[in-house]
Amino acid sequence: MSYYQFTDRHNGPDASETAAMLKMIGVDSFEQLITEIIPADIRLKSGLNLPDALEEHVYLRELRRTAAKNKIFRSYIGLGYHSTMVPGVIQRNILENPGWYTAYTPYQAEIAQGRMEALLNFQTMVCDLTGMPLANASLLDEATAAAEGMTMLFHTRNKEAVKDNCHHFFIADNCFPQTIDVLKTRSEPLSIELTIGKASTFDFNKKYYGVLLQYPGKDGEVNDYNSFVTRCHENHIRVVVAADLMSLVLLTPPGEWGADVVVGNTQRFGVPMGYGGPHAAYFATREDYKRDIPGRIIGVSQDVSGKPALRMALQTREQHIKRDKATSNICTAQVLLAVMAGMYAVYHGPKGLQAIASEMHQRATDLAASLQKAGFEIIYKDFFDTICVKAGGKQSAIRERALNAMMNFRYDADDAITIALDETTQAEDVVDIINVFTNASAKNGAVVSRKSNLKTRTSAVLTNAVFNVHHSETNMLRYIKKLENKDLALNHSMIALGSCTMKLNATSEMMPLSWPLWNSIHPFVPVDQAAGYLQIIYELEKYLCEITGFDAVSLQPNSGAQGEYAGLMAIRGYLIAKGEGHRNVALIPQSAHGTNPASAVMAGWKVVVTKTDEKGNVDINDLKEKAALYKDTLACIMITYPSTHGVYEEGIREITKIIHEHGAQVYMDGANMNAQVGLTSPGMIGADVCHLNLHKTFAIPHGGGGPGMGPIGVAKHLAPYLSNHPVISTGSERKGSAVSAAPWGSASILLISYGYIRLLGKDGVKKATEYAILNANYIKKRLEDHYPILYKGRHGHCAHEMILDCRAFKQTAGIEVTDIAKRLMDFGFHAPTVAFPVAGTLMVEPTESESKEELDRFCEAMIAIREEIHALENGKADRENNVLINAPHTAAELCSDEWNHPYSRHSAAFPAAWIAENKFWPSVKRVDNAFGDRNLICTCPDVSSYEEVAS
Repeated sequence: MSYYQFTDRHNGPDASETAAMLKMIGVDSFEQLITEIIPADIRLKSGLNLPDALEEHVYLRELRRTAAKNKIFRSYIGLGYHSTMVPGVIQRNILENPGWYTAYTPYQAEIAQGRMEALLNFQTMVCDLTGMPLANASLLDEATAAAEGMTMLFHTRNKEAVKDNCHHFFIADNCFPQTIDVLKTRSEPLSIELTIGKASTFDFNKKYYGVLLQYPGKDGEVNDYNSFVTRCHENHIRVVVAADLMSLVLLTPPGEWGADVVVGNTQRFGVPMGYGGPHAAYFATREDYKRDIPGRIIGVSQDVSGKPALRMALQTREQHIKRDKATSNICTAQVLLAVMAGMYAVYHGPKGLQAIASEMHQRATDLAASLQKAGFEIIYKDFFDTICVKAGGKQSAIRERALNAMMNFRYDADDAITIALDETTQAEDVVDIINVFTNASAKNGAVVSRKSNLKTRTSAVLTNAVFNVHHSETNMLRYIKKLENKDLALNHSMIALGSCTMKLNATSEMMPLSWPLWNSIHPFVPVDQAAGYLQIIYELEKYLCEITGFDAVSLQPNSGAQGEYAGLMAIRGYLIAKGEGHRNVALIPQSAHGTNPASAVMAGWKVVVTKTDEKGNVDINDLKEKAALYKDTLACIMITYPSTHGVYEEGIREITKIIHEHGAQVYMDGANMNAQVGLTSPGMIGADVCHLNLHKTFAIPHGGGGPGMGPIGVAKHLAPYLSNHPVISTGSERKGSAVSAAPWGSASILLISYGYIRLLGKDGVKKATEYAILNANYIKKRLEDHYPILYKGRHGHCAHEMILDCRAFKQTAGIEVTDIAKRLMDFGFHAPTVAFPVAGTLMVEPTESESKEELDRFCEAMIAIREEIHALENGKADRENNVLINAPHTAAELCSDEWNHPYSRHSAAFPAAWIAENKFWPSVKRVDNAFGDRNLICTCPDVSSYEEVAS
């Protein structure tokens, strides 16, 4: 047994530091601290029924045994998922590198230039390959990206279409089944009528506002949709195309035949299948929709010195900011996976991608010719890498022999077999496939090579320099490292973001993601080939039920916001089944996350905002009034606990009782679950459903803005209304249609949260919560004489986070909260959450993983900044030219011959003694967001274009 256990490694303070911190807070023990903070009526009366903690080497040994239950077949199933080759330089230096996977969303642009350049590469790649002028920085998966296209076009109908109640959407029947199912889920609450049929018989009726096409189709057919799209536009029907990005290296891109939106998955650009994810979807569109496109866009701007700089463009892109006026609740992306996909294109370049795509197509052409010569009918003559074969009555025999040969094909009810080849398919694999067919049918077969007659694109791709210079591993390694050096991540310093829980993502939790027995499995393989995955999934569901106090869990939602939506849809399904589908009002407190009202609108409900009192708590009197006013139509309340204001509201049980008395349900936002685990639970508090941010409480890294996971736990009466899946069932009793493309969402990263629970064990997960509360209250104690703490509990404590009130500084010193955020960069820290949930404030959450030493460094930085503000208030510093409004300071600026500031270079760059040991240099000065929005550039510009932007 090791002297140190995993719990000791995970929690930052040691025993002596813990004692000192408790003493400073003014309590004698953890128990006293927790008793004074959490209301007694919601405290758990006994410990969690979870396994004991495992040592890291024991856990990894156990996990290898579980992994061995998975079977790695050659999967030619397709449907948007393909085996791929992950370049080692990308796997080792991005996927397995905490400098990339522990970074946060690039809200602080000056210390996120590297990852934003990588995302700009991704956007450029997507635009080039799709033939569209505008792309976002990724979405969750192809199915939900298609749904975003459907809803974006619905919400942007012209006045005449709205007046005529044009609300029908057509889906070609050769679209992926999981995409069709997600569109069924998303369309119904918005009263969008779906029609599924053959594009060849579509009647172009003006009742349709949009259509969805698959290119190539699910069975591999490549159609020429030129005239189809022209006829759609003649009838004011807009077109969404779900396209295989790799095929667009060779095929005419949808943008060239008039598509309005192009969506898809970038998984086969060097990202493992991982039993369904995570993978970066893409979303490209015409510039007409630049104000409506969901998700994030990275754009080119400049800093205050005129140097080119990147930032998130057009902040309306994150539509949840619009709250109940939102048309999407997207507030995240798949950044880490988008970075990998973009880097795959950088590494291979246009010639490399053309070689890869051409080889796939040639192997498919040879396979088709060989099977045809052996007497099998090839159903479609135009294809890219997927062929559809008539089995000649031998489908069962072929299936049996394929399984014996450890191969998976896709089998349709009409005697057809679909075979999707991929980057990993070699000549001997083609021979093996032919042998399966010929042996099953007693026919003779041999490999026949045939020249392709596929009509290919004439336009160039990936002409920008970045895709044409990094093809040696040395160049690629240095390019990745150059970008990494521009970004601040958890491997550099604490990121004390309130509500975002930037905690330790332990190496032992992360390592299994690179194991082939976990990352090489197609999500639609027969379930007996994924026995190891199913064991992990079922055990994790059981653990999360125990932690939340609920009866069932769905792991399908791919983000926190998607979990919100899934939870509301479960409530909606339950109410409709009860004959109470008319209940359509969601009560949402003023302090709620912006995604809450956005998700409620997506569920087809009306949002009614309830007040908060002067202490930041829900105003219970106002809640009572509104619950009574809407008693006949009330569907639910959406509430965060502890509150977004960083307090355990003592009236929470009364709140849930009021809602239930009026026949409605309680939805709990689980963003702050890190302050509940082991001490209380949503089920005990009275919630009916709660989403869990696995990328917060349960240690999945933020990845620079994704991936995320947002499972939901539900009470027994809601369990039948959880999401199922049209290809692989997630439970025969589940009646809901899918909310994500894969049955269990981004299944591979569930291993991280599973490892978190197994390594900490039943006592460790509770101890993590206690340390999160301890660390927050220690910071509060150290800073409360310098910054007003906006909200506190009855005993003067906070929960696991607090809000520092910086609003007065604008009047007293001319300093905005943004100036404090930028000055923290000079100290080597990422800012806490800026201006949420209260404008002009900082929300601080240290998590349990930071040591007292690091907490002290952060506090010293904040106190030093307060002294700099004092100097402005006292007239000792220049209000027009000071370290705060000029922050951050770059190395180039300090090395310049000119220094036109009344303060020293040393005070600008090294405001604390300890900084010199580990100085982080922002690569640009403060970014001019408005300039970038006025001069919108969202793809990699040529050098000359950069110069134009800067001039």
